[in-house]
Amino acid sequence: MHDERRRIEERVERVHTQRIKPAVYAATVPLDVEAWQAPGEPVPFAEAAAAPYEPFVMGTPWGPPWGTTWFRMRGRVPAEWAGRRVEAVVDLGFTEDWPGNQAEALVHLTDGTPLKAVNPLNQYVPIGNPATGGEAIDYLVEAASNPDILANGFAAPTPLGDVLTAGDRPLYTFRSADIAVLDEQVWHLDLDLQVLRELMVHLGEHEPRRHEILHALDRAMDALDLDDVSGSATAVREVLAPVLARPAHASAHTVSGVGHAHIDSAWLWPIRETKRKTSRTFSNVTALADEYDDFIFACSQAQQYEWVRDHYPEVWARIQESVRKGQWAPVGGMWVESDGNLPGGEAIARQLVHGKRFFIEHFGIETKGVWLPDSFGYNAAYPQLAKLAGNEWFLTQKISWNQTNTFPHHTFWWEGIDGTRIFTHFPPIDTYNARFSGVEMDRAVRNYAEKGVGTRSLAPFGWGDGGGGPTREIMERARRLADLEGSPKVVVEHPDDFFAKARAEYPDAPVWNGELYLELHRATYTSQARTKQGNRRSEHRLREAELWATTAALHAPGYAYPHEKLDRLWKTVLLHQFHDILPGSSIAWVHREAEAEYARVAGELEELTAEAVGALGGGGPRVFNTSPYDRAEVVRTGTGTPVFVTVPAGGSAPLTAAEPPQPVRVAGRVLDNGLVRVEIAEDGTLSSVFDLRADREVLADAGNLLRLHTDLPNNWDAWDIDKHYKNRYTDLLAADSVEVVEEGPLVGAVRVTRSFGKGSTITQTVTLRAGSARVDFETDIDWHEAEKILKAAFPVDVRAPHSSAEIQFGHVQRPTHTNTTWEAAKFEVSCHRWVHIGEPGYGVAVLNDSTYGHDVSRTVREDGGTTTTVRLSLVRAPRVPDPEADQGRHRLVYALLPGAGIEDAVAEGYALNLPLRVADAAGAPAPVVSVDGEGITVEAVKLADDASGDVVVRLYESRGGRATGTLRTGFPLAGAQVTDLLERPLEPAVTDGGNGVPVRLRPFQILTLRLSRTTTGHRI
Repeated sequence: MHDERRRIEERVERVHTQRIKPAVYAATVPLDVEAWQAPGEPVPFAEAAAAPYEPFVMGTPWGPPWGTTWFRMRGRVPAEWAGRRVEAVVDLGFTEDWPGNQAEALVHLTDGTPLKAVNPLNQYVPIGNPATGGEAIDYLVEAASNPDILANGFAAPTPLGDVLTAGDRPLYTFRSADIAVLDEQVWHLDLDLQVLRELMVHLGEHEPRRHEILHALDRAMDALDLDDVSGSATAVREVLAPVLARPAHASAHTVSGVGHAHIDSAWLWPIRETKRKTSRTFSNVTALADEYDDFIFACSQAQQYEWVRDHYPEVWARIQESVRKGQWAPVGGMWVESDGNLPGGEAIARQLVHGKRFFIEHFGIETKGVWLPDSFGYNAAYPQLAKLAGNEWFLTQKISWNQTNTFPHHTFWWEGIDGTRIFTHFPPIDTYNARFSGVEMDRAVRNYAEKGVGTRSLAPFGWGDGGGGPTREIMERARRLADLEGSPKVVVEHPDDFFAKARAEYPDAPVWNGELYLELHRATYTSQARTKQGNRRSEHRLREAELWATTAALHAPGYAYPHEKLDRLWKTVLLHQFHDILPGSSIAWVHREAEAEYARVAGELEELTAEAVGALGGGGPRVFNTSPYDRAEVVRTGTGTPVFVTVPAGGSAPLTAAEPPQPVRVAGRVLDNGLVRVEIAEDGTLSSVFDLRADREVLADAGNLLRLHTDLPNNWDAWDIDKHYKNRYTDLLAADSVEVVEEGPLVGAVRVTRSFGKGSTITQTVTLRAGSARVDFETDIDWHEAEKILKAAFPVDVRAPHSSAEIQFGHVQRPTHTNTTWEAAKFEVSCHRWVHIGEPGYGVAVLNDSTYGHDVSRTVREDGGTTTTVRLSLVRAPRVPDPEADQGRHRLVYALLPGAGIEDAVAEGYALNLPLRVADAAGAPAPVVSVDGEGITVEAVKLADDASGDVVVRLYESRGGRATGTLRTGFPLAGAQVTDLLERPLEPAVTDGGNGVPVRLRPFQILTLRLSRTTTGHRI
């Protein structure tokens, strides 16, 4: 046989593209269109319905960036179309770029009922199937002219990311708005050809099946009447039917598909636009569910459900009905799909609590898995947190983006820092926006790492990133691929069903221990520093407000615990932990609003905390310690006077001066408090930090060396920092001034001022306080650089085999060597409040109040000693997607803690992030709880969410070893229970017969206790 593949493939390509696809709609008549441009922000439907509309002509430019144009579309179905499938088809001027980041619209009836969205790859609105003929069409269409922020492929910054800078030039040209007849046979033929052609080209040239399909396609083209595509479509399909009917191989891989619409809660659009995106996509999904009984849609992010409930009640009712029918599957059990590294431990617990509880309350469904397909790495506390929230499985696929190493598993057990394991799956299809294309199906099989022991994988399908979700075309592909020779088998099913089957067939899957580090997007630990600082401050202010509100509720008659306010503020913070807000990878508009929201949250939490402390009664200044550790340190009064005080953990003490161990002595640029001696060089760096207790020099070279690096990654400016950034830098060694600003006896401080680059300045106050070995660097940066990153380096004279970095409810150890590509890829990593390095007998911690990104490296000096260097990433200057990212003022604090063990790093990390509070209060109520036992750390103290008055305490083992001790209450204890994160009882907790609860914890174990109290006579 002659090889005619080229002729046949080119023939099929041309006929399919030029004749069959254009014939999908057999006839069209235009709709009459009028338009009204809404001024400013989106308006309610009622206002739009009453607005004055003007005639609108196809081919007219419309839509300024971020604008809203309402179109009134009217028409009538021709009588001769009776009995046919009729749709409205609208093309707003869609581009060929990704569907989620451009124009889109929601179609309403004139009474305000949302019908369905119009998206680039989902342009139809059903009218009649079949139509009766003569139907009157009257739609009001809310069209959003959202700009494509990344249309230039990162070639240059764009002002389109903020309504304040985007301008008003129309972005789109309206192409068409028609009533059309869908020729179902031609439409199905189009899909038959798509599936067969894509399958064919991904089969090997030696495969008989490839050639069978090829010649069937050739015969099908012979059966097509080019002058009557509609009339001959049925005959063409009959030719193709045998090759579509050939069953899959018995050993074929099974792809479990589930509908999905990954809607970023903010990213290249603001939160207000996400609210509208949810209404559009969810309208599409519920319409598709009505059309396809076998369709199942998985949807996470309780926050988005709440938006729809509050703003689109008709769509909400349709979601509820789809859930009842089993076609809509709430998944994930989190408030949003948050970042996986940066939120604090308690914040992730609250993500799970609020998400799970929403689905239980509104649908009667307890979700079973964590659904985080797109976050930028996952901390090693997740397995335990997920299990404590009642989850059985974990899903992501983002690790497939690794820059260097291929992750070895797709189905495995993930083991966290405490030893908890959770069954985990990475879809080998390597996308959460699948459409069952030939390339995707081939990739799913080729990639699957568990061949021979596992037979199935998951594929979330639908146009994501705001693109409208699954479509009927994708569902038709799934049906054709359900049992087709040469292809994996597709079954549409609930994720819970997939995970149950995958676990049953592969119970002894391999184990991955520790963090799931993404070898990409490492700059998200640093970009948009003010957003990150707002999150860190909010998390700690929430802790503070809850603790003192609980104290007041227990001890101040008439005080009402602010359940609703705290709930609302928590949800605001949780929303802004979404995986493109907190990481700093959103447009300028998003981060501008985030900073404003954090300021509002801070103000409200300050009021709540002040109210709670004030409820304890006035009577003189007291010092309040929110930290879980006793404090003996310097605090400043309202007039700024330093006072050395001692305060118990979680309690208060009079603002009465205590005698510090030794005063601070200042001699020139030398600060000495009897614990450490700090010498500051003429250039403002630290020339020496001498630990007087250990009789050893801490530094191996200049400390607090500020280094300015060129920072232009290969792609994804706000997301990435590539290894080559290290190759070009400038050390900031020229100080404008170095001056002593405090000379003891309680505080010694030297201020260093520098100017550099394009008009940037940095002012640092190096501070040493009485009674503390901690050296603080209070930093004020006025930043005007572009495509740069500023690092602060501490080269320490220790031979550290690994660094220990605080994460949620514990810490992880990372090697300081680069023996393999796995270690070498971790050239930029994250921590929370501290990173620790040490050798047997001595260690040093570097603390921070809002910095996450850092690197740790190790070198050997000529004298044979080893230098281990910790460098904090203070601020970046990416230009895409926000061209002004991080520009302006930054105020932050970091610190060096010589002679520190892990326990010291933990305690001082809390201290730095939870400053002592000075306020008037009459009495000295006992701390709500206190703990004896090394390594037992209290993370949260609050009243139970059910308003029962029970006290909930969350604690954990913080050193990485076993811990035993007793938790004691500052109130009469009636009983105690161990609970899950949702405060539901797991087992009774043994008490000691008084106000004590014995506690035994394994390394890094999290324990939640619900403490009931003896009635005190007033309502909490």
